[in-house]
Amino acid sequence: MDTLSYRTVSANKETVRKEWVLIDAENQILGRLSTVAAKFLRGKYKTNFTPHVDCGDNVIIINAEKIQLTGKKMTDKEYVRHTGYPGGQRIRTPRELLVKKPFAVVEIAIRGMLPKNKLGDALFRNLHVYAGPAHPHEAQKPRTIDLKQIK
Repeated sequence: MDTLSYRTVSANKETVRKEWVLIDAENQILGRLSTVAAKFLRGKYKTNFTPHVDCGDNVIIINAEKIQLTGKKMTDKEYVRHTGYPGGQRIRTPRELLVKKPFAVVEIAIRGMLPKNKLGDALFRNLHVYAGPAHPHEAQKPRTIDLKQIK
């Protein structure tokens, strides 16, 4: 009997098609950019999305130093880390972090939106953030994403 089969198709490492995506962060809001980048890293825009498989794309973000934050977050938001030694708590604002490591603000925001497990670590390795407009991934022919078109 020839009937339609409505079986659920799960992606696996062999069947996933990974692409390269380029996002320009110039004058973009950090949170809005990060959510779109996290969805592309995770593969949520694909029809064969499977939660336990790395089916996302490789994401390149350029001009990370020109990212915008709304309100007073540039001076009031704090990134807290600890060295591991007594009294080793270190606090930085986004303004201080943009001076020292311009790409770190974008990486921290996207990292927080990924799963906190081995899959999240593997997905984060597919993210490439650069402070300026140049990147070494021209050979991969990344397609440019316009954030205004993405919902």
